[in-house]
Formats: sequence, C-alpha cells, structure tokens
Amino acid sequence: MKIYVASSWRNQYQPHVVKAIREAGHEVYDFKHPDEDDNGFHWSEIDPEWKHWTNGEFIHSLTHPIAESGFSKDMNALRWCDACVLVMPCGRSAHLELGWAIGADRKTAILLETGEPELMYSMVDLLVTDIDDILQWLAKE
Repeated sequence: MKIYVASSWRNQYQPHVVKAIREAGHEVYDFKHPDEDDNGFHWSEIDPEWKHWTNGEFIHSLTHPIAESGFSKDMNALRWCDACVLVMPCGRSAHLELGWAIGADRKTAILLETGEPELMYSMVDLLVTDIDDILQWLAKE
C-alpha cells in the first residue's frame, strides 16, 4: 500500500513509524524527507523571521514559490496514497491532511500517544495506541 504519514515536525516518534511501515513492505510518503535529498518544507526558507509575521504576511507567503512547492509535494502525496496514518501528537496541518484523506475516502488511522479525547476521531477506520496494530491493519487492507 501507499501510505501518507501525517504528524508534526516535533514528533520524535514519527521517524520510527515511517521506518516500521516501510519495513512492513509499504511505500511511505515522509514529509520530513519527501525526496532523497529533500529535508522538507520549512517556513524559515522563506523568511528566518517567520514566527513574527502578521496574518497578512502569512497569507501572502502562501504564494511564495517555496511554499507552493512544499504544498504541492504534500498534496500530491495525499492524492497518491491509499491510506493516511496520523501520528500523535501533532497539530493543525496533520489534522487537515487526515480530514482530506477521510473526505477522499482513503483508509485512515490514528496512532494515539497522549492528548485529549476527541469525538470526531470516530470518523477514522482505526484508532489505536500501538504501531503493531497499525501494521496488522495495513497488512489486511
């Protein structure tokens, strides 16, 4: 299967999940390394002071060629995937990616770690706390 792993740049467990799914024989899109020599999109490539942007500056930055390229890579990978696995903890982008996958009728799973209960997680096909459960689920799909 082709798997999109959605998570956070700060999630230290994400590389382990990517590796485990690949070792199970699946193709994986890793936003941290979308291509062999690509370390993924970073706002700091556009402006080192990005954390101090106004809302207007942020909105304008979405049309910057670097931002457009990063978005295209991730969006094309979402269109490519058969399944999306959300790895907690994560933030807004990963949840938007999972929401897109649900709406596009992809298989979806959430690998929980910690966090508050969320009613809308009932939308996903699988909600688990262990990577082995994800691997078993993917093997059946």
